Amino acid sequence: MNANKIQIFDTTLRDGEQVPGCKLDTKQKLIIAERLDMLGVDIIEAGFPVSSPGDFTSVNEISKLVKRATVCGLTRAVEKDIKVAAEALKYAKKPRIHTGIGTSASHIKYKFKSTEEKVIERAKNAVSYAKKFVEDVEFYAEDAGRTDNEFLAKICEEAIKSGATVLNIPDTTGYCLPEEYGAKINYLKENVKGIDDIILSCHCHNDLGLATANSIAGAINGARQIECTINGIGERAGNTALEEVVMILKQHPYLNLQTDINTKLLYDTSLMVREKMGMPVQPNKAIVGANAFAHSSGIHQDGVIKNRETYEIINPIEVGVTESAIVLTARSGRAALAYRAKKIGYELTKIQLDKAYLTFLQFADKQKEVIDEDIHLIMKKVSKISKIAIA
Repeated sequence: MNANKIQIFDTTLRDGEQVPGCKLDTKQKLIIAERLDMLGVDIIEAGFPVSSPGDFTSVNEISKLVKRATVCGLTRAVEKDIKVAAEALKYAKKPRIHTGIGTSASHIKYKFKSTEEKVIERAKNAVSYAKKFVEDVEFYAEDAGRTDNEFLAKICEEAIKSGATVLNIPDTTGYCLPEEYGAKINYLKENVKGIDDIILSCHCHNDLGLATANSIAGAINGARQIECTINGIGERAGNTALEEVVMILKQHPYLNLQTDINTKLLYDTSLMVREKMGMPVQPNKAIVGANAFAHSSGIHQDGVIKNRETYEIINPIEVGVTESAIVLTARSGRAALAYRAKKIGYELTKIQLDKAYLTFLQFADKQKEVIDEDIHLIMKKVSKISKIAIA
């Protein structure tokens, strides 16, 4: 594998679907899975097969459908979970079992009422058992973000010895700062025997708004897989947003890290997931929000009209958005009005524009946004004085 390739592990259909009210049926999951395969994700986490008959069926059917990506099923460190996942994945061209256990002091003491030694033993047994069914086994150390680094390195080393091909280092509670998470990945790179023979993976949650930053910090420090979801959906405040990490890597070529994602499908894929899951995206969402390429400030509008790059670091076409939006509000200037007027057929002289702008401000002060129909009304009103030829 290319040493600078970041594998994109999409868990929209597993972790993303855990959002209350976002339950998908098998047909909907198949539609999204097919799009994810087309988008270019490397791994599709299709579900948690043992959790319900519906999830088992979905993973099974997705395994039959997906042509290019690895199909992954989640399990706990429980033999029954692993056996059921293997059965669900039997038709996959490239199957992966994702198994693991909580490793933080909090999880060991309160969740499992166990000891570090017993948790390591459960991890080893789970990976070894999964290895009997598939070659590709990913081990997750749940709550790794709050796990002591020395113990984390120890359990990761045992997982590798037991056959793990991928080590997932989740910041399950979204607690880490980017510097802390990056240092944790670096610590494992330097202290785990056999680490160079496997792939380190980031799985970050967004409880403090740091999921994307933490994932990028992990990649910079040696992780070569990022686990994420479309639109950043997921438990609580969500997961790392696929579209964000992909475009960060693309817009910062000096990092020398690449993905195989067809970025021109990002916006359309975002819309599909919103519609199927009934989960709207806030307008100011990076990359795919309605306002991501919209400009309402007169200063910004003037700059973008003259040269898009003055206020946009991404060409909207790169993510599947047709063009930047110049939104007319009371903060818009003459340049924006002239630009939008020209779009619908009005070529204004400077004198005509000055008169039209005064009328425009009257409209803009009364409503949040001035739309094309309003511009026609403004032109008609101004034409009575200025003799503007209405197109």
